[in-house]
Amino acid sequence: MIASPLRRNRDFVLLQTGLLLSSAGSQMTAIAYPLLVLALTGSPAKAGVVAFVRFLAMAALALPSGIAADRWNRRRLMIAAHATRACVIGTLGLLVLSEEVEFWMLPLVAFVEGGGAAVFSAAQSGAFRAVVPTQQLPAAVAVVTGRDAAVQVASPALGGVLFGLARALPFLVHAVLYVLSAAALLAMRTPFQEEREADRSPLRSRVSEGFRFIWDHAFLRTTALLFGLANFIGPGVLLAIVVIGEEQGLTSGRVGLLVSVFGAGVLVGAFLSPVVRRRLPVRGVLLLELWTWTGCSVFLVWPNVYVLTASIVPTALAIPSTDSVVHSYRYALTPDRLQGRVTSVWATIGLAIAPLGPLVAGLLLDSFSARATIAAFAAIGLLLALWGTLSPAIRTAPSLDELAELPAPAG
Repeated sequence: MIASPLRRNRDFVLLQTGLLLSSAGSQMTAIAYPLLVLALTGSPAKAGVVAFVRFLAMAALALPSGIAADRWNRRRLMIAAHATRACVIGTLGLLVLSEEVEFWMLPLVAFVEGGGAAVFSAAQSGAFRAVVPTQQLPAAVAVVTGRDAAVQVASPALGGVLFGLARALPFLVHAVLYVLSAAALLAMRTPFQEEREADRSPLRSRVSEGFRFIWDHAFLRTTALLFGLANFIGPGVLLAIVVIGEEQGLTSGRVGLLVSVFGAGVLVGAFLSPVVRRRLPVRGVLLLELWTWTGCSVFLVWPNVYVLTASIVPTALAIPSTDSVVHSYRYALTPDRLQGRVTSVWATIGLAIAPLGPLVAGLLLDSFSARATIAAFAAIGLLLALWGTLSPAIRTAPSLDELAELPAPAG
């Protein structure tokens, strides 16, 4: 039976609309938080504290959120996460509007928002799997990646404009977007989980089951580690672009534009993803991204920030195709009762590694030359590419035509 196009899948459209609204708000306040901290305190270090606290909440609550998503009603969890974040962000906006905000409030709000993001993300994977037919998972994941890229390109600039008009505006708009996103979730008809019995096993056992599921599947285990480690490279190189751009005399506006080039590349890559998946086998899709990370080594020959930016554009173009393959297999292979825990384990691997990229890049740039810093990241990219090329799990990955034949994710 041929499934209807995704654009005619009512619940998929509603889910994507809700995700788009909440992501847009998050990206707007991501730029508004540091601007507000700097306006209140003038301290870049305190701006970094707020960003770190938000990330800390996401990392600390990822695994508990996965357990909750596999135990309770996922729709209610997602709506509760939105409602909580709408309240705290809206309250912050009102405090800013009345000029009664103090610095200590910002880390507190950031922690609550980060915790809400962890809960929402863990439940979202089950909702996504419930509304998308198995054979359409690669295309649906590519749509999600393209949405995220579009938000990454447009929303930070919009957040900056709103903050310039009124400091409270990005926070108040974000609260409204959470409410609209929750309304989209309420309008969906498909249940976000299958019928299931309450899991009475010990908490430790439930957490470890998610780890065991990924570890016992060679393809999932290998891709989780490979692309989790690749998350180290991207943020580190993007920070290097900012630092090197400023050292080479670029204005802050031009530096921001260079950073947004990566998001624009991911957006274009989302449109190219169907062509890439038709032309290349699964192994070819995965190796395409891994080998493109070595392109930043061009900077060693031509140490110009524009060259460094151009060198990571091929990776940005390849990322949507990789995501559409890797995440669709994970969704298809994972039983419904484990969707939350497996997603949270996957997220934990990325959250544990990604922040180290900027940290290492900053330390290297502070102690060594820009060339030495980029050489270190290019070397890591080369090691990952060789690992992927030689990996039996990647070499024997099933084709996308076999995706619809995978066992149904039943409890």
